[in-house]
Amino acid sequence: MNNFKKDIVIGLLFIAGIWCFISGQFIVSTVLFASAAIYSNIVMRTQVKN
Repeated sequence: MNNFKKDIVIGLLFIAGIWCFISGQFIVSTVLFASAAIYSNIVMRTQVKN
């Protein structure tokens, strides 16, 4: 997966988290924010190693 697709995935997770937070689904939004943060961290670590 190239960097553009990874950025799209992270952005979609973040936007979905915001949408769930606004609609009152706090547990779902927390999971989405956490997965976006973890996935972003994994992407950054693989770029540093390369």
